[in-house]
Amino acid sequence: MVSISLPKHSLPSLLPTHKPRNPSSQNLPILSMSSQSQFHGLKFSQSSSLSIPSSSSLTKTTIFAKVSKGQVPSSFTLKDQDGNTVSLSKFKGKPVVVYFYPADESPSCTKQACAFRDSYEKFKKAGAEVIGISGDDPSSHKAFAKKNRLPFTLLSDEGNKIRNEWGVPADLFGTLPGRQTYVLDKKGMVQLIYNNQFQPEKHIDETLKLLQSL
Repeated sequence: MVSISLPKHSLPSLLPTHKPRNPSSQNLPILSMSSQSQFHGLKFSQSSSLSIPSSSSLTKTTIFAKVSKGQVPSSFTLKDQDGNTVSLSKFKGKPVVVYFYPADESPSCTKQACAFRDSYEKFKKAGAEVIGISGDDPSSHKAFAKKNRLPFTLLSDEGNKIRNEWGVPADLFGTLPGRQTYVLDKKGMVQLIYNNQFQPEKHIDETLKLLQSL
């Protein structure tokens, strides 16, 4: 028969002992209303690896439009669908609708261009010019205008220089050029900025509504 000999000390003595600590020395979360913390109820030591961005760093990443309502934007010169150079200043003295769109031939851009075409007589009645701008070259614009019988000017902003200068925001995390419309009055001052990527025909409704009030 096999015999088992146990150590002289009892089994409980084999377990680690836990001495109660002084509550004041325990590393408990500290509720703090200190002005140094951005989050009430949490206090972070200098050794904490959690980094909280400051309000100043958040401001730096905010994108602001470079052309705003009430501003007179600088003139620009681009080539139209026929290869002629056209300046924005050419239209001073009459309202101008400048609409930036992503690309020729895309379904939404075609729908928007055709909606401007179908309402073009209303724009003429309001004394306004319509100008479409995208990064496509003049030959692409020419084919797009011919195919869809567009009666207005399309300008080629290759390299998106004017788009960037005007501060047109991109969509889908910067992968899709923005769809934004500006209405300038007779003095060249911006009276409306309308952005709607996925309802292209709404641009026509909003611009006509504004033009009729000028």
